[in-house]
Amino acid sequence: MTTLQLKWLSYITCLVMFLALLGGAVVTKTGSGLECGNEWPLCHGKLIPAYTVGSLIEYTHRLFSGLAGLMSLASMFAFWRYARKRRDLLTYALLTLIFVVVQGGMGALAVIKSQSAAVMALHMGFSLIAFASSLMLALGARRIYLSGEENSTAEPKVSRGFRNLTWFTALYSYMVVYIGAYVSHTDSQGGCSGWPLCNGEWIPELSGGVGIVFIHRVAAALLFLLTAILGHLAFWKYKELPELRALGLAAVLLCLMQVFSGAAVVHTLYNERLYIFTALSHILLIAGLFGVLCYMSVRVWQLSGTDKKR
Repeated sequence: MTTLQLKWLSYITCLVMFLALLGGAVVTKTGSGLECGNEWPLCHGKLIPAYTVGSLIEYTHRLFSGLAGLMSLASMFAFWRYARKRRDLLTYALLTLIFVVVQGGMGALAVIKSQSAAVMALHMGFSLIAFASSLMLALGARRIYLSGEENSTAEPKVSRGFRNLTWFTALYSYMVVYIGAYVSHTDSQGGCSGWPLCNGEWIPELSGGVGIVFIHRVAAALLFLLTAILGHLAFWKYKELPELRALGLAAVLLCLMQVFSGAAVVHTLYNERLYIFTALSHILLIAGLFGVLCYMSVRVWQLSGTDKKR
């Protein structure tokens, strides 16, 4: 396979992973997780489910998850067969395959046997890692196709401090995602009314769902601050690295939109027609942000001179 074909394979894999992630979010937000009963992979004992909205939502998600598994397997084989010298691309492909399998297994267990909110939040987290890995694979394959180079030794280096800040921000963003997923799976979305205040207070009484939502808000605010600092440094300190500047700018824009989507979720919580769209945008934006931060983390590692064969 040529680098062009590998690039398009990675694009398709990333798209399918995105659709699987979107499907999972729709299942969660519409409460369709058990519309096929406690059966997997069949739906009420049938290969093709009854034509109800809930069962179609759940079964469509299962189909896309299965397709995501097949595409990740195909990508792993293709990059191992035709680009095995690219350790970074092989790692992305392997991570995509591993976490697709893990999140698929957790999804099946959630259907067969009820799981706690903490475990279901992990399911969302693993799905996010699978999507982020596929996004890194697509971005990495695109970079190789455009540059046509096996190494990037001529590129300027980044400082250790900037590298560590990037790593910390990416790791911290995953923690924020987990807290947000925990909010969703404990049905605590209504704990704080109003935005940016919580029930009319800067610091409300931290009990029950209020405490969970408030912690998520504080964590999200800190994430925006970290991302803004990271983006500022990437854009102004590394002008000779256009890719890094673009990643930093994308991270800031995605995080800013994520903040506004969070406010929209609060204001549309009791409007069923609008809430599903704001909630889905909230999830998809954080997925994009996490993916960008993960890829940025790998790039700063490569640009810090610690990865000699990439």
